[in-house]
Amino acid sequence: MTEEQPAAERHFGIQRLYLKDLSFESPNAPDIFRGPWRPQHELSLNTRINSLDQAVYEVVLSVTATVKVEDKTAFLLEVQQAGIFMAQGFTEEELGPLLGAYCPALLFPYAREVISDLSTKGSFPPLILQHVNFDLLFAQHRQQATAESKGGPAA
Repeated sequence: MTEEQPAAERHFGIQRLYLKDLSFESPNAPDIFRGPWRPQHELSLNTRINSLDQAVYEVVLSVTATVKVEDKTAFLLEVQQAGIFMAQGFTEEELGPLLGAYCPALLFPYAREVISDLSTKGSFPPLILQHVNFDLLFAQHRQQATAESKGGPAA
């Protein structure tokens, strides 16, 4: 009779959270302050995962927010919020959602705070970003990648 091998213990930990890069531009100041304030927002999110060591990863969440009034850019904010995470004992299938959705969701509130603070320091109303469903974004990205690998358009 053989005994079943116990499953590898899983460990997840945050080793460090940090601001990797930051940029704020207000190319049309001071003229942008002189007209009516009817902003239009554009938001872009991107995630990058770097393997640092065995079971240690850097996850970088890049957030770009562009705010325009009519055709003029009021301000452009770019934030790279990063973290170093330890993820040990996870399968490759489990690592994808952990690093591609869970970790960015942990980083997002920090990036959101930086964006709100910087917009007010630029003399604009605070830009408060709404919650982002990183699980859904990860699933959509995975579905698109699968469809492209099969040679068809994403559903």
